[in-house]
Amino acid sequence: MIRLWVLGGLLVTLTMAALSLHVPGALGVGSIALKTRFVVITCVSTAVYLLAVVVVSRGFSTRHGVWVVLLVAAVLRLPLIVSPAFLSTDVYRYIWDGRVQAFGVNPYRYMPADPALVPLRDNIVYPRINRAEYAPTIYAPAAEMLFGAIGFVWSSVTGVKAVMVGFEILAVCCLLGLLSDAKLPPERVLIYAWNPLPVWAFAGNGHIDAAAIGLVAAALLLRVRHRDGWAGVALGLAILTKFLPAVVAPVLWRRRAGWGTAVAAVVTISVLYLAYSGVGLRVFGFLRGYGDEEGYASGEGFWLLAGFSRVMPLPPGAALVYKGCAVLLLAALGAWFAFVRRPDGAVSICAAAGVMMAVLIFAISPHYPWYFAWLAVPCVLAPTPVVVWLSAAPMLMYLDTFGDRFVWPSVVYVPAILLAANGLRPSHAARKSLDVHNDFA
Repeated sequence: MIRLWVLGGLLVTLTMAALSLHVPGALGVGSIALKTRFVVITCVSTAVYLLAVVVVSRGFSTRHGVWVVLLVAAVLRLPLIVSPAFLSTDVYRYIWDGRVQAFGVNPYRYMPADPALVPLRDNIVYPRINRAEYAPTIYAPAAEMLFGAIGFVWSSVTGVKAVMVGFEILAVCCLLGLLSDAKLPPERVLIYAWNPLPVWAFAGNGHIDAAAIGLVAAALLLRVRHRDGWAGVALGLAILTKFLPAVVAPVLWRRRAGWGTAVAAVVTISVLYLAYSGVGLRVFGFLRGYGDEEGYASGEGFWLLAGFSRVMPLPPGAALVYKGCAVLLLAALGAWFAFVRRPDGAVSICAAAGVMMAVLIFAISPHYPWYFAWLAVPCVLAPTPVVVWLSAAPMLMYLDTFGDRFVWPSVVYVPAILLAANGLRPSHAARKSLDVHNDFA
């Protein structure tokens, strides 16, 4: 218990120290020098967090330990909820989309800079909207419905962040349920709740990924408890919140009941898209433009191809071949988990989900840190070193690297490759497949 108090106290102290660096009124931390200090402090926080993961993954359990974990998790988040968002401006786009819907307008119809929306402009939200002049919203219908609800009830940065932390609470409750089903110590929820990346991404900056995380955790719990139809609904909502959770679908498949899950997910997705279908194909928003902007069309947005481009020009079709190989790998893994292995226990299902999620994230290699935060969810039950690393180390990516997509990201991806290779050694592979990854060591 003393170890938890000490490590939790260190995390709170370091978080407050990082928060104190923000210059009031600045959109970012305040300067490149302050941003560097911020990243250094949060990296120390990450090291403390990883030590705490080791402690709880080795069977640590006390009578009131879980309450210490939850108390520290709350203390880490509360000051950030009421502070300005200074690591990203995405939250202002959420507020704008909610405001547009409260005004009675389909959020996919106009770009923020469109003259039709001039009456909604102000001096706080509108100037901070990213891509306001050329990009319609990129967010999917479930996310837009959430923004709309926030726009009607609590249209503010604090309101968005409070709602996202609410989804984190949903995730934590579902994870505690999964731990109970697996007869594992509840203190292991620390693996998600104390991770500095979700703390800063959601309580600090209100990213919509928190909603996807809560829904994915709910889908996993419902799958373990054989509530297949509701698992499909939760998955459909998660997919139309962030798209990436689609990769979890094969893990939710169950003999005879799998079609029920699939149908529920498809119906949920269809109904949500129909709700915004008045704009036709514009309901898909800025998806294609975003891919081009991020370098996914040229290939230089992918970490591996960005590395090759440093040595030689990428040949025509390199990005297409890369994406094809990634899809085939994910399809093969998905077929294995859905039809061959059929994981059924809580640990096995979460381990399989962690593999699918980590492979997808590694393949698309985003340079936005918050894209990695959801990897902490399966780690609560199956904390494999490579997935734990990928769920926390991207705090390093908050450093301003002026568009570099290979050299600095390598400090995250290269250790991940080494950890994955170590896990595939014969001595590791001979363990009881994915069910035995209960220790982080």
